[in-house]
Amino acid sequence: MDETPARHSHLRLWLRLFANVALVERELRERLRKQHGVSLAKFDYLAQLYRAPQGTLTMGQLGQQLMVSGGNITGLTDRLAADGLVRRKVDPDDRRVQQVVLTGDGTALFEVMARDHEGWVNQLLSGLDAGEADDLLLGLKRMKQAVQAVLAEENAPSEA
Repeated sequence: MDETPARHSHLRLWLRLFANVALVERELRERLRKQHGVSLAKFDYLAQLYRAPQGTLTMGQLGQQLMVSGGNITGLTDRLAADGLVRRKVDPDDRRVQQVVLTGDGTALFEVMARDHEGWVNQLLSGLDAGEADDLLLGLKRMKQAVQAVLAEENAPSEA
């Protein structure tokens, strides 16, 4: 195994990224629960619908965007529908497909939560000045490009 300093630094970078994400996510999860009685999963679900055209996605699209199973989407949809935040409707082009629509109450709640969420993130990251934030953004963009390049190379068809 290659024990070069770069490999150790890559592992340290990954672990540090993960630790920072976990720290912020844990705090956001707790604040959403305390302030709005909503889980982070419900917030993310509502965010997907809020950003969707006409506030509507199919159950399958929600599962793909949230990277969760159909069973998880069904359970979340049931709970959010019971709370009056979303409603189901049959896709007019394919009656086998269920669409989920953000209700007026769901939109109103999400907009309040989104403002709070942004404020909390700004507060939690307020120890970084604008230059540091820009440097991190640039570094993370470069990291994403590097990972995508490695994956593209690994997934490229081999020449025989």
